[in-house]
Amino acid sequence: MRSGELARLTAISTDTLRHYERLGLLPKPPRTAGGYRDYPPQARDRVCLIRRALSVGFSLAELKAILGMRDRGEFPCHEARKIASSKLVEVKRQIKDLAAMRGQLEAMLKDWDTRLARAGKGRPARLLESVAEGLPQVEGKTRFNQKHRKRKS
Repeated sequence: MRSGELARLTAISTDTLRHYERLGLLPKPPRTAGGYRDYPPQARDRVCLIRRALSVGFSLAELKAILGMRDRGEFPCHEARKIASSKLVEVKRQIKDLAAMRGQLEAMLKDWDTRLARAGKGRPARLLESVAEGLPQVEGKTRFNQKHRKRKS
């Protein structure tokens, strides 16, 4: 099947197919007499596998290593499980960080409601200035904290 058909069947672009091919995730298909890529039927399964693995957090580099092992006739099951296990640890850490951030935001909003009530209508309450005063930073690598730390530096 040609690139356009495989792309349509797997809901990705032909550019993504070529990218997977360049990275070695998708074996280079033979070419037709006219120079078009002619993917075998199993290419669809491979692309779907890649997309599912990406959706649960595997990186393209990790998939390249795992699929490369497979293509060499090896059995990367333990390696895949090890990677997934480390991803679960990271997700749990992120959930913990987000729960802590939720608590911080809830406390901050309660404080802001008090400040707004004290300031009175039409007067500044200096809400943003209060953020650095009383709320500890959540440790970890959540996007919020990475951006916040970069600004503080």
